[in-house]
Amino acid sequence: MKQIFESERIRFVEVSKELVRDYLVMVNDYERVNRWLGGRRDAYTEAQELEWVEEKLAEKAVVFSMIEKSSGSFIGNIELMDVSDSVGELGIAVTGQMQNQGYGTEAVSALIRYALGTLGLNRVFLRTYPGNARAIHVYEKCGFRPYDRTESDLFMSFTGPLPG
Repeated sequence: MKQIFESERIRFVEVSKELVRDYLVMVNDYERVNRWLGGRRDAYTEAQELEWVEEKLAEKAVVFSMIEKSSGSFIGNIELMDVSDSVGELGIAVTGQMQNQGYGTEAVSALIRYALGTLGLNRVFLRTYPGNARAIHVYEKCGFRPYDRTESDLFMSFTGPLPG
């Protein structure tokens, strides 16, 4: 797995076919992960995940798998979607067993530094469910502030300051 950048406890690597089984565990965990990703009830298959990896690699998407440095364990995926005109939309999923350990905060902060510094983006925004209080707390801690809301989505934009 090719490492792209790192933070204190996380290696950010290219998505990989080697991690497909880990991706499946994460995206098929409805209660802790999937319900916040759109709530698809039918399980993703290995073939679907392999296709997803191949697509992301082919399009050179700005998506990374997160690996815990100390153990080599899979943490989740983080992505800048629809990058254009120096703007990208952040998306993150942390596997159930790695939640509540500060990885989300560390990963979002690291990706903001990477997006604004290395990639030269001017704006990073995200959308989340208004009921996802834990995620909203993390985003606010990392410098995001709400700028719009619908019945189903809360839109937030990074306003700074640049994390550590």
